[in-house]
Order: sequence, then structure tokens, then C-alpha cells
Amino acid sequence: MKRYVTLLFLVLSLGLNAQNGESVFEPGEWLKFRMHYGWLNASYATLHVKSDSINGIPVYHVVGKGKTTGFASIFFKVDDTYESYFGKVDGKPYRFVRKVHEGGYKKDIEINFDHEKDKAVLDDKRSKKKLNFTLQDSIQDLISAFYYLRNNYEPKDLVIGEAINLKLLYDNDGIFNFKLKYLGNEIIKTKYGKVECYKFRPLVQSGRVFKEQESLTLWVSKDKNRIPIRIKADLAVGAIKADLDGYNGLKHQFKIVMD
Repeated sequence: MKRYVTLLFLVLSLGLNAQNGESVFEPGEWLKFRMHYGWLNASYATLHVKSDSINGIPVYHVVGKGKTTGFASIFFKVDDTYESYFGKVDGKPYRFVRKVHEGGYKKDIEINFDHEKDKAVLDDKRSKKKLNFTLQDSIQDLISAFYYLRNNYEPKDLVIGEAINLKLLYDNDGIFNFKLKYLGNEIIKTKYGKVECYKFRPLVQSGRVFKEQESLTLWVSKDKNRIPIRIKADLAVGAIKADLDGYNGLKHQFKIVMD
């Protein structure tokens, strides 16, 4: 279960929108997702956009939280917080915080990005170790990747079977490659009604975080918001699914398909 909570944040953090000279989201945007395994409501996750500054640079401050609830928390307690500070102008990450408490598994990590020196310093506060990384082009953290993609990729340029590539840094394992393969469009039923979506297959470097052969699917709304609507991970027995369960502060109207 532990890695599927991380999966939830990784995939929830990837949407898509067109670059039009201004951000397609704004402070106050709040998204809530319900993660369930069969009939069991396993956890909730939220993403909240705020304004802040780092060293005088205007940044968005996004706080992501994940927590098990109800019956599931009896068997596996999760209380995770992810924070990302990234530039309002360039979308570059400047600080990333990951505080994880999942059963007996705990992490307390802070990454500070220095783009002038092309380096990042990862501070593992539990092990009291610091790691240095050389930054690569278009590097993103786990959360900033979502908002970077929403502002920097044209949906009209999507080609079925082709993938968008990103490099992510969020843990001691270092920088890894992430791919988002476009599978086409699909209309899915939600608690809000039918929503037209882009459909993607997230892939990561084999042997790092998750395996490429795992069957993961992401549906992103085809309206101007480009927010995640559903994520599904097919397992050997059953499937884990996360659905959009609440939203507020969207910059654009959430579009529902009329029958």
C-alpha cells in the first residue's frame, strides 16, 4: 500500500494545458481525490495552491496532503504532506518538502534548488544526511511537475502512442525519468456527470519507484482546467482507483458533457 500512496501523488501531479502567456491556475485552487480499493475507501488526497516568495522570487506554494480514513486507517495509517514552491514566471521548483508517515515508514526530506549554480541540495532530516545533485534541463519535483505541464504543453500537439518526458527529483534515489504516454480521448462517468478526458499511461524508469509494466492509467479533463479526474492502477488482485471528489477555486468553468 505504501508505494501506491506515493503513486497517487505522482500521478495526481500530472495534468496538461496550453501555454497562452498566463497561468491556467491561480492561488485558491483546491482539489480533493478519493482513493479506494474495491469497496474500501482507502485514503484522501488534496492539492491546494497558495502564493508565497523565496528569496524575493514570487512563487506558487502548493500543499499536498494524503491521509487514510475510516476502516482502512485501522490496518494502515497514512499521514503524508508534500509541499512545492515553484516560480510564478518560469515554473522552476525552488523548494520541495516531503513528510511521510505510513505505518512504520517515515520520511522527512527537504530539497532546495539553486538554478544559478545548477545544483540541488537534498536534506534528509531523519538520517541527518545531505546529498548534492547536478540539475538537468526541465527538472521538476513531484508536485511542480503537474503545474509545469499545465502551462507548457499544447494539447493539440498530442499524438496517440507518443510520450511527454520529464526528469523528476523528489527523494534520495536521485533524478529519474518519467514518461506520460498519450492514449487518446475518452468520456468517463463521475460523481459530477460525464467528463470528456485525455487518457494517459504514466511510465517510470524500470526499477525506480514503480515498474513500467504496471498497468497505470490517468484521465485528465479536456476543458481549460486540465485537472486529473481519475487514476487507476490494476493489481494482481483487484485495482486501486482515485477519483476527483471535490474542487474549489478553479480558474475556468469545470465542463460537464451534456447527454
